Amino acid sequence: MSKLADRAAPVEVADGYRAGRTLPFRVELVRQLKRRRTMVMGGVLFALPLILLIAFQVGGDPGGNNNRVNLMDTATASGANFAAVNLFSAAGFLLVIPVALFCGDTVASEASWSSLRYLLAAPVPRARLLWSKLAVGLSLSLAALVLLPIVALVVGTAAYGWGPLELPTGGTLPTGTAAQRLLIVVVYIMVSQLVTAALAFWLSTRTDAPLGAVGGAVFLTIIGSVLDEVTALGDWRHFLPAHWQYAWLDAVQPQLQWTDMIQGTSISVTYALVLFALAFRGFARKDVVS
Repeated sequence: MSKLADRAAPVEVADGYRAGRTLPFRVELVRQLKRRRTMVMGGVLFALPLILLIAFQVGGDPGGNNNRVNLMDTATASGANFAAVNLFSAAGFLLVIPVALFCGDTVASEASWSSLRYLLAAPVPRARLLWSKLAVGLSLSLAALVLLPIVALVVGTAAYGWGPLELPTGGTLPTGTAAQRLLIVVVYIMVSQLVTAALAFWLSTRTDAPLGAVGGAVFLTIIGSVLDEVTALGDWRHFLPAHWQYAWLDAVQPQLQWTDMIQGTSISVTYALVLFALAFRGFARKDVVS
């Protein structure tokens, strides 16, 4: 009976301890913002519009040397067009890197520094630690996706003036409508990147090597893009998140189309939820020794 009573006795905690107050979002956000990789990635995204501007200044008309009409051909039409072209140029690969970095480095880096066990001994509940790090990782990823078009809009407006968004198929969108469409584009790109974020986060809970988590997520994302180019797969490609990564181009058409973006969102969210669940389930049972 005494053993049963001991097992049933409540666990004593220190006065004032609240599990929900450990590792608050603000503290974790400040920690991640101060890291060098955050500053470097911010600098890269800030520099991309300047690099494209120099390329257009040196190369001249972006559509002058081809017979195809696409979004790139309208890059110098206005600041809004320049921002849209920056998103088009970066969405396929460059924007994958900050998402994988901020979500894949977050837990694995603590393990590589041998500080993860001390955080848990603080004590920070495991679920609380993951929620805090995931929230910060996704917030920084969204900030990276927002930073690029904002800088591009400022640079493009200074170079090419403020004006409507000229569409590659003909016609224009007023500045107000163009701003709304660009916002839709950024939101969709973030949603489509949830798969990369979830994959990187799951790998981060499985390894003590940050480079392995980040590199693994980027590598598998690239593999998905390569498989999407294999037309022999037929309709099986519709189950690949990469198949829908440019569905946001429907937002820069005269008539906004939602069908492909809705399908892409459903695929991305489904994969992301499964991977996030695996991350929390595996970390809850993991023997943390680093």
